Amino acid sequence: MKILIIDDEKPARDLVINFLEATDGIEELHEATNGFEGLKLINTVKPDLVLLDIQMPKLTGFEMLELIENPPAIIFCTAYDEFAIKAFEKNAIDYLLKPFSKARLLEALDKVTRNKDVKPKQIDSINLGQPLERIVVKNNKSIEIIPIDEIDYLMSQDDYVEIHRNGKKYLKLQRLKYYESALNENLFVRVHRQYIVNVKQITKLDKLGKESYIAQLKNGDSITISAAGYLRLKQVLDM
Repeated sequence: MKILIIDDEKPARDLVINFLEATDGIEELHEATNGFEGLKLINTVKPDLVLLDIQMPKLTGFEMLELIENPPAIIFCTAYDEFAIKAFEKNAIDYLLKPFSKARLLEALDKVTRNKDVKPKQIDSINLGQPLERIVVKNNKSIEIIPIDEIDYLMSQDDYVEIHRNGKKYLKLQRLKYYESALNENLFVRVHRQYIVNVKQITKLDKLGKESYIAQLKNGDSITISAAGYLRLKQVLDM
């Protein structure tokens, strides 16, 4: 088994390495100090298992997983128990609450062995009950972190969302419905089955038909607003 440890705290990585170095069945041990390094190693080393911290600078464990198309088996290792339910919802093999013992780690590895024929699912964005502050996307071979307030609007493209920001477009493997609940409802409004708009970007509303409107945005784009979307928009803008 090839194992990758991703944790920004060196003592935590050293402890896991100490637990695992004399363990049978482990072919390789690799380590990364943050999500960016971890993502690169996942693509090059192709580990069988990732021991992953959640709260890390630059890129959280959850954000990193959103960018992996064929994820390896995941065991979360974190000091924050409030993430446990969300982690298991995303098909994690196990969840280790720091500090954990060698026996508890080996118990988790046994679960990996027993489930080695189960292909991990694609990890979607995880809503932790608080409005998103940023969205992480792949842009060609680079990774970009988009602050929420820089987004003009989001557009549904089947299983993807097209994020519009400052004249640029980014595709993210995610449903628009997720962002409807995850974004700040006082800033982003689902105005149509295909669109969520940043209300600060709207410069003008024109009536299109009996029950629809067109919103003109600061970037020059126009988006359709349904009757139900118009009612939601009026409520947020206190029109």
